[in-house]
Amino acid sequence: MDLMKQTLILARRAFNHDDVPIGAIIVRDGKVIARGENMVQKKHNPTLHAEIVAINRACKKLGQKFLDDCDIYVSLEPCAMCATAISFARIKNIYFAARDVKGGGITANAKIYDSDKHLWKPNVHEISKYADASAQMLRDFFALRRANKN
Repeated sequence: MDLMKQTLILARRAFNHDDVPIGAIIVRDGKVIARGENMVQKKHNPTLHAEIVAINRACKKLGQKFLDDCDIYVSLEPCAMCATAISFARIKNIYFAARDVKGGGITANAKIYDSDKHLWKPNVHEISKYADASAQMLRDFFALRRANKN
């Protein structure tokens, strides 16, 4: 199955437990090493974004702190925290579906990798094929949240 499509399945799982619908997959040599979905609400921890969950699982599975021979696929552009964690983990490539103009840390706002100060800069790839599906799931999630508050 298409890796980016798998991130959307993980994002749907996050949606179903009332977390912002974002999914991430870490791949090494064409094989999925780890998966993650947002678990901020589920685990009551603001750092448990999909990328962080996937990085933790990949490091545990591989028994190493650096993932420099791995790639990460994410349904939404990583925020500044996650973009920094991806850099610290030395992940080779980031593939994301939709841009995040409000909270993105790569193409918007912090633009984490634009600084010469970063020790590790992954290659960044935007895969727009699933951008609309990812963005629509996010819009649906926040519309539902607003409706439930009223």
